[in-house]
Amino acid sequence: MSKLILLFLLNCIPVFSQNAVETTYAFGHNGMELIVSNKNETIIINNFNAKMTIREDIAEKLLALYNENELINDSNIIVIGNEAKVTGKIIIEKKDKLTSVSFYYEKVEWNSGLMEVYKQPI
Repeated sequence: MSKLILLFLLNCIPVFSQNAVETTYAFGHNGMELIVSNKNETIIINNFNAKMTIREDIAEKLLALYNENELINDSNIIVIGNEAKVTGKIIIEKKDKLTSVSFYYEKVEWNSGLMEVYKQPI
């Protein structure tokens, strides 16, 4: 009987360990990550509320999405990076030959299962 209970408990551990842990963060990195120029325009990729370790990777993914015309102004998007999947809002502003692509992090889902949600500091 004790072997049956032990077997049952060992089978239940993976079920409960798969749940994602959700936390909040209040301070992220804000600033320009990439500046790319070509004949037609200059593109600036800005990150707001970004996590320091993935900000460059996400900025490069945003530039690729912009170049493929996949970004829609004033919309929520999901950017899949090497270490995490980031959900946020995209704002695109154009003036003459200058284009600013601003990405505001809202949620970071790390590959480890940790989920961090941005919360405005008080």
